[in-house]
Amino acid sequence: MDGARLRTGDMTVIGRVDVASNVTLVCDIEDGSDSADLALRVVYKPVRGERPLWDFPDGTLAGREVASYLISDALGWGVIPETILRDGPYGPGMVQRWIESADNHTDRGNRRDLVDLCEPGAVPEGFTEVLRALDPAGNEVCLIHADDPRLQRMAVLDVLLNNADRKGGHALEGRDGQVYGVDHGICLHTEDKLRTVLWGWAGRAVPDGLIADIETFAKILPGAVADSLSPHITDAEIDALLGRTEDLLEHRTMPFPHTSRPIPWPAF
Repeated sequence: MDGARLRTGDMTVIGRVDVASNVTLVCDIEDGSDSADLALRVVYKPVRGERPLWDFPDGTLAGREVASYLISDALGWGVIPETILRDGPYGPGMVQRWIESADNHTDRGNRRDLVDLCEPGAVPEGFTEVLRALDPAGNEVCLIHADDPRLQRMAVLDVLLNNADRKGGHALEGRDGQVYGVDHGICLHTEDKLRTVLWGWAGRAVPDGLIADIETFAKILPGAVADSLSPHITDAEIDALLGRTEDLLEHRTMPFPHTSRPIPWPAF
């Protein structure tokens, strides 16, 4: 029922995410009743609100978001919330299920966020340090992320997607206990553009269970998956995806940074 509503229901804009680089609107899709509690909340990014990027000249950012979801779905990982391309109040755009995220600072006894900052030498148990830097006041801080298999799966997906913009705020811990990734508009380039805050697993082996899923994905990618991706990304980008998939299966380890800017800015 919700799937049909996502695709065809009338969207009502209720707000805008004003920190986003491109027009990002929060909408409700009603179920036909008078209860606002039954509305399906979604994120809507109209194509007409995209800022052109010189290094991503093909297709649309909305299309890349949909392609990224299709890849996550084909892997069976559920990392990216259901995402489609459809018409909306301001024309065609990406529409994605809204994720109700946990507030670790109130809901769960002041727990750390999945990606967080801490003082040097104070990395909490279950976290890994990515880098040290200076905050606006000149104090040294550590960028850390949880050593969590749910987040590790997202990091592996980012390698396949060639995600150029995995900020800390793009990794959400849902109230349902799942970890979700959002904002995949600058993924799937043919050139190496991986920029992420999730470098804590660099050089470590990819877990066997994820490798098994990637092996299955590699078999179906040239057929039905490629057909589903072709309206959204180029043939060269699909070929590059296959190349990254085969490379990960050959080496079975997470890559180290290969560029001078391995972390997006800002990091959150």
